[in-house]
Amino acid sequence: MFFPTADLVFYHSLCGRIMFTLFYGLYKYLFKKDEFFVLILGLDNAGKTTYLEAAKTKFTRGYKGLNPSKITTTVGQNVGAITYAGIKLSFWDLGGQEELQPLWEKYYAECHAVIYMVDSADRERMGESKEAFDRMICSDNLSGIPLLVLANKQDLQDCMGVREVKPIFNQSADLIGRRDCMVMPVSALTGAGVDEGIDWLVECIKRNSDIRPPPNHNDT
Repeated sequence: MFFPTADLVFYHSLCGRIMFTLFYGLYKYLFKKDEFFVLILGLDNAGKTTYLEAAKTKFTRGYKGLNPSKITTTVGQNVGAITYAGIKLSFWDLGGQEELQPLWEKYYAECHAVIYMVDSADRERMGESKEAFDRMICSDNLSGIPLLVLANKQDLQDCMGVREVKPIFNQSADLIGRRDCMVMPVSALTGAGVDEGIDWLVECIKRNSDIRPPPNHNDT
């Protein structure tokens, strides 16, 4: 077939664009992972940042977590990400001091799940933690969002076990509603229970993705 010079240039340009579109689409299909955002909330000193470091250490090859003795109280936020089960989880670890808790609300509409850390070794602040939890789940922006409550510091001898912690938070069953919700034991310091919690959370996030899809959903 004979093409005039101008038509031939246009033809090659068109073919090039088509091939680029096809290969780019294939690349996205094979390598681009859906990204979901997870809030890590709870009172100060509950172990949120230590948990984030434990998760990154377990699920990121070659990553060496911060020494727990170097971790200080979060003022503002810490961020981190892992890839697991074909998706990317991006974590926002927010400060838990009373004066910072109102800032949590700014993140609710963008998140796909919440991890709520409980210091199960601090019985005196358990009521305070429950009050912060109740204020959090009352937000309409968290309606239907999966919720993982972690009874942290299970490595300490005198901590409250899940059998003690769970009934406290189950008192808010009417606020929790029909969303996926689980209370699990964890030791952010030793890493025990981190895998199980992330595994459960990922299953819930995937199941809930038709209600709150990843931000790049429309790009695929």
